[in-house]
Amino acid sequence: MTPRVVIVGAGIVGCATADELTRRGWSDVTVLDQGPLFATGGSTSHAPGLVFQTNPVKAMAEFAAYTVEKYSALGAFDRVGGLELACTPDRLAELYRRQGWATSWGIGARVVGPDECARLHPLVDRDRVLGGLHLPADGVARAVDAAALQAAASRERGAVFKGGHEVLDLVVRGGRVTGVVTSEGEIAADLVVCCAGIWGPKIMRMAGLTLPLTPLAHQLAFTGPLAPLAGAGSEVRHPILRHQDAGLYFRERFDRLAIGNYRHRPLPVPAGKLGADALAPFTEDDFAGAWHETRRIFPAVREAEIEDGFNGLFSFTPDNLPLLGPSRDVDGLWVAEAVWITHSAGVARAVAEWMTGERPVTPPRECDIGRFEEHQTGPAYVLARGCRNYTEVYDIIHPLQPMEAPRPLRTSPFHPRQRELGAVFLEAMGWERPQWYAANAPLLAEEGRDVPEPGDWAARHWSPIAGAEAQVTRERVALYDMTALKRIEVSGPGAAAFLRRVTTGRVGRPAGAVTYCLMLDEHGGVLSDVTVARLGGTEFVVGANSVLDADLLTRLAPGDVVVRDVTAGTCCVGVWGPRARDVVQPLTEDDLSDEAFRYFRCRRTFVGTVPVTALRVSYVGELGWELSCPADMGLKLWDTLWDAGREHGIIAAGRAAFNSLRLEKGYRSYGVDMTSEHDPYEAGLGFAVRGGAGEPAATGAAPEPSRRLTCLTLDETVMGKEPVYAAGAPVGYVTSAAWGHTVGHGIAYAWLPGALAEPGTTVEIGYFDRRIPAVVAAEPLFDPGMERLRG
Repeated sequence: MTPRVVIVGAGIVGCATADELTRRGWSDVTVLDQGPLFATGGSTSHAPGLVFQTNPVKAMAEFAAYTVEKYSALGAFDRVGGLELACTPDRLAELYRRQGWATSWGIGARVVGPDECARLHPLVDRDRVLGGLHLPADGVARAVDAAALQAAASRERGAVFKGGHEVLDLVVRGGRVTGVVTSEGEIAADLVVCCAGIWGPKIMRMAGLTLPLTPLAHQLAFTGPLAPLAGAGSEVRHPILRHQDAGLYFRERFDRLAIGNYRHRPLPVPAGKLGADALAPFTEDDFAGAWHETRRIFPAVREAEIEDGFNGLFSFTPDNLPLLGPSRDVDGLWVAEAVWITHSAGVARAVAEWMTGERPVTPPRECDIGRFEEHQTGPAYVLARGCRNYTEVYDIIHPLQPMEAPRPLRTSPFHPRQRELGAVFLEAMGWERPQWYAANAPLLAEEGRDVPEPGDWAARHWSPIAGAEAQVTRERVALYDMTALKRIEVSGPGAAAFLRRVTTGRVGRPAGAVTYCLMLDEHGGVLSDVTVARLGGTEFVVGANSVLDADLLTRLAPGDVVVRDVTAGTCCVGVWGPRARDVVQPLTEDDLSDEAFRYFRCRRTFVGTVPVTALRVSYVGELGWELSCPADMGLKLWDTLWDAGREHGIIAAGRAAFNSLRLEKGYRSYGVDMTSEHDPYEAGLGFAVRGGAGEPAATGAAPEPSRRLTCLTLDETVMGKEPVYAAGAPVGYVTSAAWGHTVGHGIAYAWLPGALAEPGTTVEIGYFDRRIPAVVAAEPLFDPGMERLRG
């Protein structure tokens, strides 16, 4: 017996999900929609269907690639190609960067010149463009056809589709969904999947839940007949177009041109004011700028008129990614929301794999609905971020570019002192995090201080001060604000056994031990890397990466274990450098010698008058401690350390220095260097699989992996996500990169085939329109004998 599944929404996502579930043998699937099948009135009914596959997020690009593959096989996709146009040097450089993403993710793409742009599309004037990014496999999905065809396949396997069934309520008993109340009666269910698009928040509220999604109106207009498109025998013959500097995209509709416009004021529609379809009246004033720019860049359109248009509603989230996976509050309730047609089939496959327990082709962890911190689900935040993401959808976004508003949201107790030191703040999960400190500018004038300046792109959100901070950390001592690190208390009689079961490390060692270990999924993929500090017989603190880690521990904990996220009520500072002991030892009665307080040990103690939990760990590869304390005493802790450190040349250092130092030591960053797509051995973390119950999950991993996370050295600085080439062919991609201010050259970590991961192998990194030579190096690059950490 397979579970009874009810899918709410018979648009393209609901139909694709039904198809993917029934392919896997789940035949008891019912799909409901308030509208007629399959032009139900939602986004599927009116969306232009453009599929541009290029995306900086690997999972999203893979979702799009599968969508192209599947809808092409169904005969519901016009593979006419995609052409993104550049009219400025900055945009042309961006297109080279986008070509790099596509190549990294295995999608064919090339940057072409003005003549080729004009050859590919009859509306393009070669004199008005500098070039374009051409992806031959992009095109137009006929969304209603794709939905109907997937529904037909699902029906053959037993699925039932019911139009005209408005969902009025979700039945929840004992914390679990048990049915759906519709306008035509109640339907029992073991699992409910919300694929309702812009109506998703309304459906989830029926179960007492909020969905961080903002419906926004988006303009689509149609011209009259155009001479260059005359005689069209099919609806779309030429590549779909983007003119991103103007916030515009274009596609043919026989001899007419459809124009999509993002360059207008955000037009959010409250969920409570949504009607029965996803259309709103066309606001001509908002389209005036788009129409002017269209006629400027395409001279053949100048004599045409706009014949028709509408404002269509679709979904934006706080981070521009879909909302996927199971609710943490109501068992059996799943979501597949904020999904564009571009990614629909890929998302549906991922959700079906997740629900059935199949190993995912594309792990959807970064799209997990549980990824948000509490403040990120508040209505004001969701609205502000949704509107901002709408206006930035085609902008050139630097990988370090922080959101501008709403800020500041979360500040550590050290924030006042950081501002006094001229901290330049970036943002992560709401936390204000110093990137470098203006007060350290005089360090650059010190004799022998050499900080090379990177190229233009890498020099944005960068300062040479960061290089000096990294060097001084290696020479003296520095304070690093680690408050944003997730701290989770795990306690109770069963805590040790529980952590042995859910991690890969030997966490059952006596009190005072710190263990670096992993959390793995049932397929052996890395869900997170964590440190587990045993403070007492039944007391542990887990240093984790995200709210998903806290969620996983909370959901898996048995009744005799308490899991508590204490991040917000505590703060944390790293005191690291060769003089760290000189700073901290006079402040405590505890013996901090290497013999008395060894590496990867922990204890509770006092620093001055401040009670702290001290872990002798380091993310920068230097002697020192990570000190955490209650938030109300954080400022006192900073001041105590600062005053004691003056005679030792202490500085405050930022995240840019931190990233450089951790790469010199080969320390991985979860979510950047590895994800649940990777197993521990591929990621170079096999040493962390040492006896927890996670070990059996990793035994299926190959001892000699076919791919490896590999250290590369080079003479320049790259940024991450660039393709890596060997013998002229793409073979992998960069994850993390920085300049090594101690080792004196660039560092990049990259996923490469195992055969190419041997030290001395030469490769090239595609960086914009250039190829940069790089060499595989043995890791770590700095202090391989660990003498400095254990000093």
